[in-house]
Formats: sequence, C-alpha cells, structure tokens
Amino acid sequence: MAVQSTFKNMTICLLAICLVCSALLAGVYALTAEPIAAASAAKNEAAIKEVLPDTAVTVEEERTVEMNGQTYTYNLAYDEQGNTVGCAINVSPLGFGGPISIKVGFDASGVIWNTKVLSQAETPGLGAKCTEASFSDQFKGFDPSAKKLAVRKDGGDVDAITASTITSRAYANGLAVAVNVFATIAGTPMPLDAATGATAAQDASYVSDEVEKSNN
Repeated sequence: MAVQSTFKNMTICLLAICLVCSALLAGVYALTAEPIAAASAAKNEAAIKEVLPDTAVTVEEERTVEMNGQTYTYNLAYDEQGNTVGCAINVSPLGFGGPISIKVGFDASGVIWNTKVLSQAETPGLGAKCTEASFSDQFKGFDPSAKKLAVRKDGGDVDAITASTITSRAYANGLAVAVNVFATIAGTPMPLDAATGATAAQDASYVSDEVEKSNN
C-alpha cells in the first residue's frame, strides 16, 4: 500500500534532505577550508614580496592601523641590518564591479615601489585590465609628493584604461588612500625610515577629502 502524501510526511522528507545537504556541505568545507586558507596565505605572501623593495629580506607579521574610522592592514619589511626598507599596505577601493583588493608597496621614503591586485570583479577585457602590467607598471616608482594620484581626466598623472575610467579612478584613489595610510604609519612611534633616522612622515594634503571618502 502506497504511503499517503501528507503535509507531515513532506515536512519530514524536506527536513531529512536539508540535514543531509547540510552535513555534506559541512564535510566539503572541512576538507577544503585548510587548503583554501593555505593558498590564500601563499598568494598574500607572494604579493608582499612582489611589491616590496629587493633589499627586503624580512617581513614582519601583519599589523593594523586606524585612519578616518577605517582599519587598514600592513606589513613592515627590513633589510639584513634590520633597517626598515619598505611597507606593504592593503586597500580595497570600490570599482565598477565591486571592491578591488590591492596591495601597495612603498620604499622607506614613501615612493610607491609596486602594486598588486589580489582580487577584483571588473568587466573582462575592460576594467579587468587593471591586473595587467600595461596599466599597473605606471605606478612603479610613482612619487606621490611629485605627482598626483588621479586619472588625467581629473587633473592627475595616471593614464586610465581605455573605456574604464571608473576602474582606473578607483585604482588611483585606492593608492592615494594608501599614501595617507603610509603617512599615518610613519607618524607612529616606530617610523619607517630607521635606515636614515630622518622623519618619514609625508604631506599628503594633495589628496582631497573627496578622494579619501570616495572609492568610485
């Protein structure tokens, strides 16, 4: 005799299915969480090395700093003599498709050494070109005290990606925020210019309040 379909039976069946699915998802997560975390850590470590000066042989564990109500993470780097030679800062400006996670490396004087996109969701073939050297290489050796971190359309010195002004503007604004974060870090009791003994704090006043508050 066939079991009559009732609301109670359907509820029990759905509950059983949900429990089985939940158990399977939990099992998959348990199996993949550690490898994913390891891969993410390896990617982050590789990015830190890529954006810091070649003289950096030791990278300190991640620190945090507060600026304008936001928390930013960074790593200090040292040479063989223990002098601070660089700093890698994480910023996440809002692009066309969402946040663009960028690691920005500075030398001890505050000049941008290199940048690296960790993640982005920009339009393929357009904004996604922010990951390509043809765009990002212009920031190598970029001195924020001599040039303005803004696209040329906004009166700055950054060449935008063709047909992707929003992404380019977000990238430049993110780096401008990183410059101010660097200045904040440099003003702490542990300066970034241990190699020279001079003050490393920079005047980042050229970054307007609008740029600091905006990620688009």
